[in-house]
Amino acid sequence: MIRIGIILGSTRPGRVGEQVARWVLEHASRRTDAVFELVDLLDHPLPHLDEPMPPAYGQYRNEHTKAWAARIASYDGFVMVTPEYNHSTSGVLKNAIDYLFAEWNHKAFGIVSYGSVGGARAAEHLRLIAGELKLADVRTNVALSLFTDFRDFSRLAAGDHQVAALTTMLDEVVAWSRALAPLRRAA
Repeated sequence: MIRIGIILGSTRPGRVGEQVARWVLEHASRRTDAVFELVDLLDHPLPHLDEPMPPAYGQYRNEHTKAWAARIASYDGFVMVTPEYNHSTSGVLKNAIDYLFAEWNHKAFGIVSYGSVGGARAAEHLRLIAGELKLADVRTNVALSLFTDFRDFSRLAAGDHQVAALTTMLDEVVAWSRALAPLRRAA
């Protein structure tokens, strides 16, 4: 069975990302074609990248890195839930991504972004980062606007069109994760 990690890319106090990630998980959990699991970066307190060797070597020294690597390696694909901070993704998500290399390779990922313009710039930055890590990004992006998909900028109230986009994105992530399996096995 395909395993998909839903990475909650914000640790900020009062974050709306937790509502967004739980919304994704709620819809994803109704599916029978994959197993979905929430990966909250609050549960993986990684300091700023502190490994002496580049991640591409896979020679992890620190226990927090080894635990993070094992968690990420256990998935076939991902949904990254990201806020947009200063026209980019969150620093904590970027740091968590930067810790690893091979554990990301040949896996699909989709993006659920949120912000004043739906987190579009954060999503685009994640796509640029992903290419270097051999992550395959799917086309559909769920872009939640703080103005139209939240009440009072704090309570998620996603419309039906967002549910449809989420369904399409999850379809793509599962299909691509399955299609990339031979590359993961060969690696």
